[in-house]
Order: sequence, then structure tokens, then C-alpha cells
Amino acid sequence: MKTQKNHLARLDQKYLWHPFTQMQDWLKREPIVIVSGKGATLRDANGKDYLDANSSIWTNLHGHQHPAITSAIQRQLGRIAHSSALGLANEPAALLAEKLVGAARLPQPDLKGNPKLEKVFLSDNGSTAMEVALKLAYEYARRSGLSKNPKFLSLEGAYHGDTVGAVSLGHIDLFHKAYGGLLFRSDKIPAPYCYRCPFNKAKPQRADAREYVQCKRECVGLAEKAFSVQRKKGNPYAGFVFEPLMQGAAGMIPQPKGYLRDVAEIARSNGAQLIADEVMTGFGRTGVGEGRATKAPPLFASHQEGVQPDFMALAKGLTGGYLPMAATLTTQRVFDAFLGKYEEFKTFFHGHSFTGNQLGAAAALASMEILQSPKSIQERRNLETTLRKQLQPLWSVSQIGDMRQVGLVAGIELVKNWQTKEPFALRERAGIRVCEAMAKRGVLTRPIGNVIVLMPPYCTTASEVVRMVSTLGESVRQVFGKGEL
Repeated sequence: MKTQKNHLARLDQKYLWHPFTQMQDWLKREPIVIVSGKGATLRDANGKDYLDANSSIWTNLHGHQHPAITSAIQRQLGRIAHSSALGLANEPAALLAEKLVGAARLPQPDLKGNPKLEKVFLSDNGSTAMEVALKLAYEYARRSGLSKNPKFLSLEGAYHGDTVGAVSLGHIDLFHKAYGGLLFRSDKIPAPYCYRCPFNKAKPQRADAREYVQCKRECVGLAEKAFSVQRKKGNPYAGFVFEPLMQGAAGMIPQPKGYLRDVAEIARSNGAQLIADEVMTGFGRTGVGEGRATKAPPLFASHQEGVQPDFMALAKGLTGGYLPMAATLTTQRVFDAFLGKYEEFKTFFHGHSFTGNQLGAAAALASMEILQSPKSIQERRNLETTLRKQLQPLWSVSQIGDMRQVGLVAGIELVKNWQTKEPFALRERAGIRVCEAMAKRGVLTRPIGNVIVLMPPYCTTASEVVRMVSTLGESVRQVFGKGEL
């Protein structure tokens, strides 16, 4: 078995180029080669088991080898794996579109200005889903007379994908500055990063910063100012782009309650379309909410704030983490703007070879059926509670400055000193070192800078959560010393 592992590792290091990876570092040590997985567990080529503590980069909802999803794919394989969506339709894609539109209905009465999402454009990953939303919003703004030169506003620290349009909406210099010559300009407003907000007058406490923040909601005021200034220039923003409730690659930055609802209302009042990036937050990842024990909770984070966007981008968990597939949902009004005679060329000139792929659609249908079952809802509720409870003892570790949890997403920010909030420099590789120590203990996750992410599959047991969190604590103490308060 060890010979096989070394052989596969050599092939990897000889031929493969990994995403978001400094390959000089990668080539220094033998990589973990994953060969199988079941439930929340992954196994490497040497027979060692690991807990999948970030759901295989935020994708795997129900665990590996889930029988219902595996069976759905096998049944579809017995019929056809793929046929083109250019000029042809297929059964699983049509059924999935219907299912997504149904799931995207607001579970509470519509707020003023909230549209209905009625049309689905399928693609293959989160970047393409956002690219579709951007192109549709841009052209709709021009055709509807909203703007001759559409501009977009997003949050500081935003990351919306790696295609050129999606990168243009982002504001993480580390990722994006290299491509500046390829990008169009988009504007940004401060993210509601309570822990590091310059307007927060509260001294650090051993709790989520949202619980003790002292401010006048300046982040909302600055959003209102940005929309107002742009409107006075005679070219109001065509769209406001956001990740609802939790910004992922920005460092797992949670939004305080009511923030999204308030800024969405400001955007709408200024004529902007709402573009929700639910690639990470969708399909129950941000929790089941409170007081919903007797009815199905919303599957999308936007709906937890009563917000219905004009565009909703979905990917990652869409197929339960089995196959690459994505979707962009939008309104009948946007769809109608692209209708016309053939010679008018109003067609949406955009597409992908694997749009509407039958295997992906079959997996997604099976995943959604699981998600909406009472058993899955209760398991997610229990898992969320267990994760929150197990995280509490980590406040005793002095190198943990903030812990923020939204549903089944947790970000643990490492600092040199919790009382000063002094961050580790990137060259210190604080997050990476902790994750390497966790891997040696059999728990896999990946940091975002100095933030350790825990995002377990929904099938994770209570004992597995205990192990994930305790391993994190042990690894922080090992890397930085005892560090107890």
C-alpha cells in the first residue's frame, strides 16, 4: 500500500498544478493522497483515516458515498450520462429547474420589491454561475434603461470566483491584483466585520464580536452613502453583489442580524438589482434558524433575512458535492429582456459544453430530496447546536481572538494576543501550521489566512464534531505553546 502511495504522490508532484497552492512548498513534502471516503471520513493511500472538517472545500453536504445520491447517479448512468443543452432538452435538468424554483420561493410573505425567481440557467461551477449573473444583470440594465454604462457594488474582501468577470467583482488584492489589466472596475463598501470594525468601540471579549459590538451601524450608513453618491452622478449602480450572512474567502466574516435586509432595501430603493452569491451559503449551510421546528427551514441564506435577490448563484453543495454543477436563478422580467426575433440578436450568447448535464442534475435532485426531509432537517439542527457547544471551551486559548458561527459554518480567527487582536503576519503561516498539525491528528481542513474553517458534512456525528473541535484546540496549543488564559 505504501508503494502505491509513493507512486501516486510522485505522479502528482511531477505533473499536477494545484489551485491556490504555492507549488514550491507543495513539492517539499509528500502530499496526502485520498483514495476513498465514507460519511464524514476520508482515507488516504496509506490506509489512514481523516475527518473531512471542511466538507471537501465546502461542497460535500451529506457525506461521501451517500447511498441515495450514489443510486441516483447509477440509475442515470443506465440511461445516458450527457447530451447537449444547445437545441436539446433532457429530463433531469428540467426536473431540477422546477425543484430549484420551488425551493427559491420565499417562505414568508414577500417584502416590497422582492421578485420571484422563475428561470434557471445551468452551468458547472460557482465562478461560472456568478459570471452568468453578472452578464445578465449588465445587459438587462442596458436594455431596461437603468444604465448605459452599468456599474456594480460589492463588499470589501469580496471573492466571487476566478473567471474575469467574477474576479472584477472581488476585492481581495492577494488574489486579484495580478490580473488588474484584465479587469473592469467595481466599487466596494466596508464589510460588517464586527471583530475588526474601526467603528466598534467595545474592548475585546471572549465571545463572538457580534454579541458585544458597540457601534452606530456605520456600515449600513456607508452603504447608503455609496448608493446615494452614485445615483447623484446620474448612473446608479446596476447591481449590488453579496454573499448573504457569511462572507467565505474574506475570512468567514458574518453579518450581524438585520444588516443584509437593511442594505438590500437601500439597494432596491436606488434601483439596483440584487445579486446573491449563495455558492457557499446555499442548501442549508447557514443553518435551520430558530423557531422552525414544525416547518421546513429556508435552504438559502438570503431568505433568512427575508431578502429575495434578482439573481441567485448556486454551486458547491448543489449536487451534494458529487459532481461539478451550478445554477443561476433569475426573474421572468430579466428573461423577457432577452426575447426577440432571431435576427434581432437578443439571445443570451453564453453557454457551457456540460450545461444541464444529466448526471449532475440527477445527483442534485437526490441531494435536494434529502435536504428537505424531516430527518435531515433535525440532524442539521442537532449538528449546529453540538458545534456551537463544543466551540465554547476554545475561548480559553489566548491565540483565538474571535469565533464566529453561522449555522454549520465556523471561522476561528488566530491572533498573537486576544486582548490586542494583533494578527499574525502572512509569512508566519499561522493558519497553515495549525491545519498541518490537525492533519497529523487525522482532521483535514484548510485555512483562510489566519482563520481556521470548520464546515462539517451534515452527516457528521456528535463524537466526530467533538474530535474536530478538540483537535483544533490541541493543534493551536501545540503550534503556539499552551496559550491558556
